[in-house]
Amino acid sequence: MSETNKLVAEVRNSFGKGVARKLRAAGRTPVVVYGHGTDPVHLSLETHPLSLIIRQANAIIELDIEGRKELVLVKDVQKDPVRQIIEHLDLIVVKKGELVEVEVPVHVEGESFSGTNALLELNTLRLSAPATSIPENVVVNIEGAEEGTQVLAGGIALPKGCALLDDPEQLVVHVVVPRGSAADEEADAAAAEEAAAE
Repeated sequence: MSETNKLVAEVRNSFGKGVARKLRAAGRTPVVVYGHGTDPVHLSLETHPLSLIIRQANAIIELDIEGRKELVLVKDVQKDPVRQIIEHLDLIVVKKGELVEVEVPVHVEGESFSGTNALLELNTLRLSAPATSIPENVVVNIEGAEEGTQVLAGGIALPKGCALLDDPEQLVVHVVVPRGSAADEEADAAAAEEAAAE
């Protein structure tokens, strides 16, 4: 994981759409921090560095709240659907050593066997991961994989300290021959005959 991102937060005491608009006009984004059994804290953060940070999946930010340091995980980002401006962020407090539930992107590496395609059936895996070392992605290597190869969630090597929360039987990557090939048509014809026979 990249180094912890550090931002200075300003406490917000006034709320509402008008206030949020003014904050955004001033280059700041309204955020709410949800803690361990504590009341939500309303803050604002500088928009530009924040927008760079949230491009990373499961970004961890070290907030400086009036001199007090707080580690938070980006939980929910609300964007204007047209202008793609960040409107609001939900952050959750995390502690070092704590496990958090995250969705991590699946990254496919390698080339499957000549004439086949690898289809990514699941873009992300739900993991339990250490809060301060959330993996950027999970890698599936399909180098030389032949038609019919199936990679299930449970068969993927996970980074140290991570555990799978999805169904281990869930299909993640499937190697197939592209539609329209002769072998494909024969298989389709055979399947149609089987279906007719049933």
